[in-house]
Amino acid sequence: MRNAKQTAARRTRHPAASAAAGAVGRAGERAASALAAVTAKRCLDLALGSALLLLAAPALILAALALAVRTRGVTGVLRCEARVGIGGRPFELRSLRTRRLRLDLLSRLPHVVRGELSLVGPAPLTPDEAALLGPSAGYWRHGLRPGLTGLAQVRARSGMPWDEPALLDAHYTEHHGTRLDLAILAQSAAIPLRAALHRLRHPGKAHLSDTDHRLPGYSVAE
Repeated sequence: MRNAKQTAARRTRHPAASAAAGAVGRAGERAASALAAVTAKRCLDLALGSALLLLAAPALILAALALAVRTRGVTGVLRCEARVGIGGRPFELRSLRTRRLRLDLLSRLPHVVRGELSLVGPAPLTPDEAALLGPSAGYWRHGLRPGLTGLAQVRARSGMPWDEPALLDAHYTEHHGTRLDLAILAQSAAIPLRAALHRLRHPGKAHLSDTDHRLPGYSVAE
């Protein structure tokens, strides 16, 4: 009789236990998927970021020496700016004070290797810009490192109304992945090459450049 009651009790608890186990399993799968995506992104940052830094190091050293000679040490060769990183943690963004050959952008590669920036991500915000977003609007940024380049940098010049920088940053955060990162990196490399070819074909014409690597008029309040 006791065995029959125990069997009935186990049968009664079985659906609830199965549902709980299923929920735990699904949560574990989602966590594993998110961890795998973060790990793949970080591995890409470390591998490609380190390779690019090694390749760019001679040009960066020469540029730093030229800036030191030209400024005579008055202003320094680096521009230091406060930015908000992953998890809302602040860090100091350092860039060379030059716009030639995008060396200002390449000089930020040490931040990628250290983990303060990613190769691709939302634009790095100043503390004031992050405060304007507030916790409810800016929470989606906290899970990703800001990027050396991003979807907003390669798409927002299209002029389309849906290609606003803030919308593109939000879209990237929702849909980011290795394939999208590689596509953005390829397009980011193609943009300065096209600009260089244009200058060769049309010498003497002015061209736009932004040391912050964000579009003129970029505003998180839009």
